Parts: sequence; structure tokens; C-alpha cells
Amino acid sequence: MRKVVLIVTFLFAGLATVFALPPKEMQFTLKQAQDYALEYNKKVKNAKLDVDAAQKKVWESIASGLPQIDAKADYSNYLGASKTIQFGANMPPTVIPFKPTSNVSVSVSQLLFSGSYLVGLQTAKIYKSLSETNYEKSQQDIKEQVANSYYLILVSEQTRDILKKNLENLRSTLAKTKQMEKVGMAESTDVDQLSVSVSTLENGVRSADRQVEMAYNMLRFELGVPAEQEIHLTQGLETIINRINFTALMDSSMSVENNLDYQVMETQEKLSEKQLALEKSAYLPTLSSFYNHTEKVMKPNFDASPKDVVGLNLSIPIFSSGLRKAKVSQANISLEQTQNQKDLLEEQLKIQEKQLRFNLRNAFDKYTSQKENVKVALRVNRNFDLKYEHGIASSLERLQANDNYLQAENNFVGATMELLQAYVAWEKLLNDL
Repeated sequence: MRKVVLIVTFLFAGLATVFALPPKEMQFTLKQAQDYALEYNKKVKNAKLDVDAAQKKVWESIASGLPQIDAKADYSNYLGASKTIQFGANMPPTVIPFKPTSNVSVSVSQLLFSGSYLVGLQTAKIYKSLSETNYEKSQQDIKEQVANSYYLILVSEQTRDILKKNLENLRSTLAKTKQMEKVGMAESTDVDQLSVSVSTLENGVRSADRQVEMAYNMLRFELGVPAEQEIHLTQGLETIINRINFTALMDSSMSVENNLDYQVMETQEKLSEKQLALEKSAYLPTLSSFYNHTEKVMKPNFDASPKDVVGLNLSIPIFSSGLRKAKVSQANISLEQTQNQKDLLEEQLKIQEKQLRFNLRNAFDKYTSQKENVKVALRVNRNFDLKYEHGIASSLERLQANDNYLQAENNFVGATMELLQAYVAWEKLLNDL
């Protein structure tokens, strides 16, 4: 018995250890992160559900024009009521009781012609197309967001690494300066200035750590993973940038018809056209047929009504006091507004194309320039490191060179992020994300 208790105890302890383990680290390239988000992001899932709902709406529209079969059962009890009838003055009155009645009936109806049905069916199919385009757009949006978050993490980590490396160098310089102060080769002000710079950099590293974590949290949210999930990005900034042919990209041009925003607006225009057709169809008649079969379970003594009835229903709109005309006029106005919005969007997209191309060229030139500036600032900083160690340069000059290097690195990191954001915006405009 004791052995059983021990085994059970160890079993539960093992299970507790397993469940307490942190989630396994997830590794992503940029494309893998985008593909993962397309599958698990909640907004994308909802957009996919909109497509499914639109498909059901199409079937709903189709089904409304197909045969409709209904069954009905009823029971009536007249609570002993009767009717007295006297057929002649010299004849005794006749009492006719109202017996309980019960009927079971089946009816079949079929729509033969309806203008609104035909237009409604076409509208439902267009609405499905709109939901599919919106689904594509939600996919494009999440890919853009994931890309920007991915780049932000890489840029933030690079900034943090630069600060950490610089902090190590300054700490080493501070330690050497303290030794030099002890032997009278450096002043206490040199130590104080370096101490302040080290403290400032330590704060900068802590701030960079927080920025990196915030960027990871943003990516976790977009991927649809838990907040405690560990994520590792397997692509570096340089690898990503080297794979992009910026020269060819800047020479490419946009096709307005391929832009998803424009496709959405085109579909909206088609919906407005169908709405106009739907209002016009209100002037048309509606024709339907029906068949009814009734079984009388409980019937009165005298009943001559037939069991089977077949017929047609024709509804002809005649006069509505201008109601239908007003609705047609409103639909016409709505269509014209949609067409104006489409033309306006086309003009905006063409202007946006020029602006984004300019942004991309400018960001690329800035990136190239800042990359060279970092190389120069790094050489200068190393040169002043050597001069300071040999007593040729002052601590102030050493710190100034270091600050210039950090500023150059900061400018380069900013230029890198600006270039990647311009690239993503351009790719989105071309619908190439």
C-alpha cells in the first residue's frame, strides 16, 4: 500500500513539473511569422468567417426561389355550440351541433417570377466577392503589421547590442582611468565624466531592453500567441535588406486594378448598381404557384370542400404615392456617390504611388549615407580610444568621439527602419506583400 502511495505521489509530482514547464521557444523567419499570423490571428479568422457567412447568404438567396413545403395541423372545438334551423312554418326546428374539427394539410409553393429575387441573387454573389476581397485585405494588413513588428524587433535589438558593446568599452576605459588616477596620470574629473557616461549608457541599455520586450509583445499579439510565449527571430536585418533589389523595386509601377482598396471600391460600385436594379424591380409583378392538400381528421357531418387545391398568385404593383420612385432616386444618388469615391480613390492611389516611390528612394539614399557615416564614426572613435590610452587625447575628446559614434549608429538604425517601412508600404501598394 505504501508503495502505491509513493508511486502516485511521484506521478503527480512529475505531472506538475511537466505542466509547470515554460512553453517551447518558437522560431520564425519573416515569412514564417507572416504565415503563422495568417492562420492564427483573430482578425484574419473573423474575415474568413465573413466569407463563410457570405457563402451561406448566397445559398439563402437561391433557396428563397426554390420550392417551399410546409405542413400544418389544426384542431377546433366549438364547446357544444349548435345552430337551430327551421325549414318551414309547420316543420319542427332542426338543431345542428358544431362538431370538433381537425385538419392536417401540406402546402407547396414555387416562385415563378420575381424581379427582386433575380437581383437579390446577383447581389448576394457580389457580396460574397466583397467579403473575399476584404479577407485578402485583412491578410495583407496583418502581413504588413507582422513585417513592421519583425523589423522593429531587429532594429531594437541591434540598438541594444550597440549600447551594450559601447557600455563594455566605456567600463573598461573607466577602470583603466581609475588606475591611471591612482598613479597620477589622470585627473579625478576624467573619472567623474566617464562615470556619468557609464551611468547614462546603463540607463540606455535598460530602456532598450524594455523597448525590445514591447516590440516582442506587439508581435505576439499579431501572431495570436500567449504573452508568455518565447519567440526567436532567425533572420537578421542585413540578410533581409541584402535580399531586396531596391533599384528594380523603385523602377516598378503600380496597376490600380491590382490594388485591394480599389478592388473593394469596384465591388461597392457593383453593389450600388444592384441596389438600383433592386429598387427598379419593385415596379415588376410577382408570380408564384401553389398546391395544397388537406386531410380532415375530424370533420362535420356535411363537408363539400375538396382535399386538393392548385393555383397561382399574381401581385401587380399599381400605385405607391411616389414611394418606389423616391427609392429609385436615392439608389441613383448612392450609385453616383460611389462612382465619385472610386474616381477619387484612383487619383489618391496615383498620388500615393509617387509619394511612396519618393519615400523609398529617399530612405534608400539616407540608409546608404548613414551606413558610411557609421564606418567613419567608428574609425574616429577607435582612433580616439588609442589616443586616450596613450595620453594624447583628453577624456572629454574621448567621450565626444564616443557620443558621435553612438549618434551615427542611432541615425543608421533609424534610417534602416525607415527604409524597411518604406519598402513594406510600397509592396502593399503594389499588392506584392
